[in-house]
Amino acid sequence: MRFSIYQDSLIGARASNQDRMGYCYTRDSLLMLVADGMGGHMRGEVAAQLSLQAAAATFQEEARSKLADPPAFLDRALRRGHREILRYQDTHGLPESPRTTIVACVVQDGRAWWAHAGDSRLYLLRGARLLARTRDHSKVQNLIDLGLIEECDSASHPERNKVLNCLGSPFEPTVEQGGNVALDSGDTLLLCTDGVWSALPEDELLEQLSIESVLTGVPLLVQRAVGHAGPMADNATALAMTWQADEAQGAGLSSQDVPDGAITTTIAVGLVDETAPGETMSDDEIERTIREIREAIARTGGG
Repeated sequence: MRFSIYQDSLIGARASNQDRMGYCYTRDSLLMLVADGMGGHMRGEVAAQLSLQAAAATFQEEARSKLADPPAFLDRALRRGHREILRYQDTHGLPESPRTTIVACVVQDGRAWWAHAGDSRLYLLRGARLLARTRDHSKVQNLIDLGLIEECDSASHPERNKVLNCLGSPFEPTVEQGGNVALDSGDTLLLCTDGVWSALPEDELLEQLSIESVLTGVPLLVQRAVGHAGPMADNATALAMTWQADEAQGAGLSSQDVPDGAITTTIAVGLVDETAPGETMSDDEIERTIREIREAIARTGGG
């Protein structure tokens, strides 16, 4: 596999960044993840972190070096994150569980599969054309589906932030699947939180990634989302990957550089069930981690 990949996150106008992002890959399989800890519930950042770590741990266990069944893997990985969040609640005696939305994507054998819970989104672009987009699990999306409001009214709707499905709720989450799409060289997959997609018109979002490489397009997209939202800016996080069909040519990362049986990851795989109550990453630690990830990616030529 050969691909270019970049991820970025900004705190926006919020007191802390509860978004998390990351990716892992072996010689033959790539997993990308974005999670948005829900600020209306305690320790949303813990839920987001746990969900990424659970998925990464599952990927490490099952990608040898391919996943036997990518859709089944995605379902197991996201439900494992849900269970880890509930276990965290029980271990620390919390009155309610932390919660998070999540979107995940696997690329393997030149094809893409994805799954999500909540309103973190995936977009699949071919040039400037949108091939696929996940459907939000939200009150506003339900109203749109029922024909009660128009899509253009969603940004100003009073219940625009009401999410109907997530990891960490008292109910088993719905893990909605999509994909099994063959990728063409140059196709781009974008995973992002609502702090990105809700702040920008969709045509502007798509144009940004169609005219720029992911190396420059992702940070510009995140910056524009925060700038456009101004004092109401949410945490804004995006991870994008551009596929290169020819393994032998082009820039970016080559999975052939990964030793047989090894995994490359930007996610700490060990679960954080030992985390003490209130012990979370500071904003400085988050920014430092993002900076270190960028530097590591740059050293390997992945952007």
